[in-house]
Amino acid sequence: MKEIPELFGSMVFNDHVMRQMLPKTVYKSLKRTMQEGTALEADVADVVAACMKDWAVSKGATHFTHWFQPMTGITAEKHDSFISPDGNGNVLMDFSGKELVKGEPDASSFPSGGLRATFEARGYTAWDPTSYAFIKDDTLFIPTAFCSYTGQILDKKTPLLRSMDAVSVEAVRTLKLFGKDVKRVTATVGPEQEYFLIDVKDYAKRPDIKLTGRTLFGAPSPKGQEKEDHYFGTIRPRVKAFMADLDQELWKLGIPSKTEHNEVAPCQHEMAPVFETANIATDANQLTMEVMKQVAERHGFACLLHEKPFEGINGSGKHNNWSLSTDTGENLLDPGKTPSENAQFILFLTAIIKAVDDNQDLLRLSVASAGNDHRLGANEAPPAILSIFVGDELEEVINSIIEGRMAKSGSRNKIDLGMVLPKLPQDNSDRNRTSPFAFTGNKFEFRMLGSSFNIACTNTILNTAVAESLRVFNEELYSAKDFSSALHDLIKRELTEHKRILFNGNGYSREWEEEAEKRGLLNYKKTPDALVHYTDEKNIELFKRHGIYTAEELKSREEVLIDEYQKQIRIEALTMLEMLKKDIIPACISYSDKLAKGVAVKKSIGIEAEAEMKLCKEITGNIASLLDKTETLEGDVGTTPEDVYKAARFSADVIIPDMEKARAVADHLETMVGKKEWPMPTYADILFYC
Repeated sequence: MKEIPELFGSMVFNDHVMRQMLPKTVYKSLKRTMQEGTALEADVADVVAACMKDWAVSKGATHFTHWFQPMTGITAEKHDSFISPDGNGNVLMDFSGKELVKGEPDASSFPSGGLRATFEARGYTAWDPTSYAFIKDDTLFIPTAFCSYTGQILDKKTPLLRSMDAVSVEAVRTLKLFGKDVKRVTATVGPEQEYFLIDVKDYAKRPDIKLTGRTLFGAPSPKGQEKEDHYFGTIRPRVKAFMADLDQELWKLGIPSKTEHNEVAPCQHEMAPVFETANIATDANQLTMEVMKQVAERHGFACLLHEKPFEGINGSGKHNNWSLSTDTGENLLDPGKTPSENAQFILFLTAIIKAVDDNQDLLRLSVASAGNDHRLGANEAPPAILSIFVGDELEEVINSIIEGRMAKSGSRNKIDLGMVLPKLPQDNSDRNRTSPFAFTGNKFEFRMLGSSFNIACTNTILNTAVAESLRVFNEELYSAKDFSSALHDLIKRELTEHKRILFNGNGYSREWEEEAEKRGLLNYKKTPDALVHYTDEKNIELFKRHGIYTAEELKSREEVLIDEYQKQIRIEALTMLEMLKKDIIPACISYSDKLAKGVAVKKSIGIEAEAEMKLCKEITGNIASLLDKTETLEGDVGTTPEDVYKAARFSADVIIPDMEKARAVADHLETMVGKKEWPMPTYADILFYC
């Protein structure tokens, strides 16, 4: 194995490689494009492409692809080889600036929400020079944006890049009020990734996991997570080997995989990277999920990224650690030693509080999906209600501003553990796992994202929302005659108005749900409840004002997500029906027949066999109930409305309850039918493999 510093980024056309390979003038021109967004000259693109090709070929690459993120939520790629016929029966390895900068995939075959008809096929991919190209599987991957022939955006990267520009513009304006001259403020993100690893042999025997990502059936295992012995527990050697291999692959791709550990549920684990700029972090996280699945296969595992693969135990999320940093290296969310005296920090904190309160609907819908509906509100995830945790110290600062008094001392204690152990400095806030949006020292951790999500959508909304708050503040402060008094009045007014979104308590409690309702906070428990607010007038105006989406582009995203939801539920329902009719019901009938024959034989020789008869009757009765519920589910699936909005609502209100009723009976039957007869691995088999 190479030394890690040598290994890290070895498959990335990064700044170090560009410095070595590009002529100085070309390098400077490219860096100017990356940092300032200036247009890339055609001759510069040709030189960059030639050097990129030479580097890729030297690493064993034979093909290139424009790698993009359509509205499917996953990535897409079309591979072309570097070969070019020379006219003499031979080929050259060639790659032009035009091929680097622009590609032309079929735009009609991806979800577009009505932006593209089937006959309107042309689309374009455009190189994103701010995210480095890399090599994977002998192919040069070029991160790109994706748009239609008419220029309408069809991907998740373009709006993210626009939102990063929007928050930078307004944050730079805000910092000038404090006498700071910075050129750019960057949104940074560190997405923690949770996942399950199960034995591939069990995966192969579970049609529900293969087709839907989760178990549609499964009685609880006698042992689950109640002993709390898996969280941060000793990592199994087989899993440790997977993690070591995963690190190697990610490090080659320049992804700073930093932390790994067992999570709460059996078979559940987590990987956390170091912070990067929001667009690079998004690319890296998409790549991480792909690599996780590939590496898992090498180790005889299936990697599950569904939010709730197993009922009754913790699901998986993706904690989106978000902050703002200047090009001079300052973290704008660092409160310093005395946050009550740090007016700049308090202003940015106020802007974020306002942004979350004003845009509860958008942040909630950014994490809405069929899978996440099973997770949100359970004991491992925040509720569907948006709230902000700031900790006791900042809460005291905020209350003192609202009440017009001096803040009580926020000096932090040293935690004395006694004996020879060192005293530990206390952080400025505790951690609240029940909070959807928690301040954690110098960043905010948005915990509502599902484990399979592309983080671009959430960060696009978060960046845009904060940009809007700062825009409103800037308009007021720039026109003020007395900046200090205007700043004080603005902060006090806004914190008073938006204090309702602050909550440091237990987000799981019934009392909080009641209190949140009194405060007027939104509580969209189901995905269709949330998604229909994408195109509320205030949201259309927000995104148009900052140049993120047009009204048509926003409507298309709403329709794509609504359609995706109802299709996912339909796939789950059809999978459930197939498993019921072909596997579970036949297995139960077979076992019931076996019991009945045993009862008949025993009775024929004078043995009453009351216990067997009782069990046979109970199983037979449950089979009848399951057949009835199967017929109901099948009938309702057949009457699903064609309109995607009505279908989504019908899926949430009718199909899912049907499925839950059928599952309850099937899971009960699993506890009575003999293990040899049960047609699939159980939770105990899957979660506690050797």
